Amino acid sequence: MAACLVFIMQVQALPFSKDLSKGANAIIEQEETVFTVNSISNGTTYVRSVITILNSGGKDHANLYVPYDRLHKINFIKGTSYDKNGKKIKTLKNGDIKDVGNGSADYEVLENRMKHADLSHTMYPYRVEFEYQVTSSNMLFYPTWIPLVNSKTSVEKATFKVNMPKGMKLRYRESNLTQKARQESTAAHDVYSWEVSNLTPIESEPYGPSMWEILPMVRTAPTDFEVQGYKGNMETWESYGKWVSKLSEGRDELPEATKVKLQTLVAGIDDPREKIVKIYEYLQSNTRYVSIQLGLGGWQPFEASFVDAKGYGDCKALTNYTQSMLKAVGIPSIYALVNGGSNDRGVLTDFPSQQFNHVILCVPMKQDTLWLECTSQIESAGFSGSFTGDRHALLITPEGGKLVKTQAYTAKDNLQSRTAAVKLDETGNGMAQIQTRYTGVEHEDHRDIIHSLSPEEQRKWLYRNIDIPAFDVKSYSFDLKKGRMPEVNETLELNLRQCVTVSGKRMFLTPNLMNRWASVPQNTGKRQWDVVRSTAYTNIDTVVYEMPAGYTLEFKPNDTHYATEFGNYSASVQVEEQRIIYTRVLEMHKGRFKPEVYAAMVEFMNNVYKADMQQLVFVKNVQ
Repeated sequence: MAACLVFIMQVQALPFSKDLSKGANAIIEQEETVFTVNSISNGTTYVRSVITILNSGGKDHANLYVPYDRLHKINFIKGTSYDKNGKKIKTLKNGDIKDVGNGSADYEVLENRMKHADLSHTMYPYRVEFEYQVTSSNMLFYPTWIPLVNSKTSVEKATFKVNMPKGMKLRYRESNLTQKARQESTAAHDVYSWEVSNLTPIESEPYGPSMWEILPMVRTAPTDFEVQGYKGNMETWESYGKWVSKLSEGRDELPEATKVKLQTLVAGIDDPREKIVKIYEYLQSNTRYVSIQLGLGGWQPFEASFVDAKGYGDCKALTNYTQSMLKAVGIPSIYALVNGGSNDRGVLTDFPSQQFNHVILCVPMKQDTLWLECTSQIESAGFSGSFTGDRHALLITPEGGKLVKTQAYTAKDNLQSRTAAVKLDETGNGMAQIQTRYTGVEHEDHRDIIHSLSPEEQRKWLYRNIDIPAFDVKSYSFDLKKGRMPEVNETLELNLRQCVTVSGKRMFLTPNLMNRWASVPQNTGKRQWDVVRSTAYTNIDTVVYEMPAGYTLEFKPNDTHYATEFGNYSASVQVEEQRIIYTRVLEMHKGRFKPEVYAAMVEFMNNVYKADMQQLVFVKNVQ
């Protein structure tokens, strides 16, 4: 009741600092988050927020989404909106709160749902207050507090409090905070609290770190916890791994008939790698991925016998099934947790906690390690790519968890190598025969369209993605070769329109046919954050032009070469009578660099941009 009285006193007007409103679409005037741990198996989270929405860009703040499932119960949701004069617009009623699904894909079987409350208004500015509480019986997760979650939002004041029962240890990790935790004690709890105030919008920077690195944040995690009768400890990666291992105990048994089938499948094969590929291909041919998140099933795999009978499962179930099949043919493997996705946030290695969203299989070999993505029906055995490559994974063994790195892919692995032969006529049109080889991460887009698009859709995809101003696709083909380093070979035959510019008796040719840099980031001056390049690749282009008869070279740009810590670039042109040979090699490095080197990286990129646009000039011989 006291909190509500305070709110009533503060909704009579909309005063706010000009500093807070500058560059902001909304201002969080007050936000209070209280997490109370009742036991190792139960806790509650209470949230109350007062937000002024300044313009349509901040309207998302007028919508509240509170997820729930069988392990999370919503105790209540309240909400009220006020106009700029403090006059009440609307108070939420139960009928205003919608119950919606928390997933939409055809391959999802979820019990996760959300309560959605909408207090949107059309006259700005206006203020909304939300208040809700959730009780959780899943104490694997403690909250992560991020008071400033949007780049166009300011925070006047936000607080976070954790109430821990006496004798229970809270683990936490603070990031980008000016004030550290304040600790107090009551008769029943040890209380940890944090407060921030007057936070202005954070401006992102080109090639900057993830927002997860730069936002003010407090991550919390349990020491001892329990989920549906399974007790665990998360103080170390080893202890957390033991809990995950416990969830899979006794779930790796396959029917005898299946074991015999698998053993017959690999009979006569001595090379363990070939056996693994056979089992992996059997998995891909006989199962499909279905995301199943039901209670503890969000972390516990279905039995291998279930997947064997039904032919489907989620990442945990399919990985467990593959591990069981490999075990049946004498090959040991290790269940592994990983944070999958092309935008990997990275694992905080010094803060053991549930930081993973995916499961893959690690198969140790004598010479190296094979990683298997068990949810894909199209992936090559042993290829991690952009989804799970070059990041930490937690190996789950009976002895506990162990952090390791998955396979990294270098600039030489991620290759795009192209050769093109172009025959030009006097009007500036041409015919091009182009062959391109894509390997590593560079092959992924083509791999996906080969399996997911019809021939007509593939043709449309080519029109959207070939970087030539005007052309017609006369013919095309793709050839996918699977392997540890998979590749796609693309063959194109194109009719080119106005491939060169004809002006009077001169012909202007830009020799870089289809791999020009179209833009570069701006030099923003003094920089706050590190420079982060998250991809590494190599592009090699060789284009041979056959010029129409009767033209003589008038101008040729000098050969170009740049070598930097960010990448290397070289371009050269040879003229052999009517034959022009253009060669370009660009190698970009992955890495993290100090803020002060950003200007040098922009300079390098500008040099590449300019070199890609250089032209040759030919003049027509006059008889």
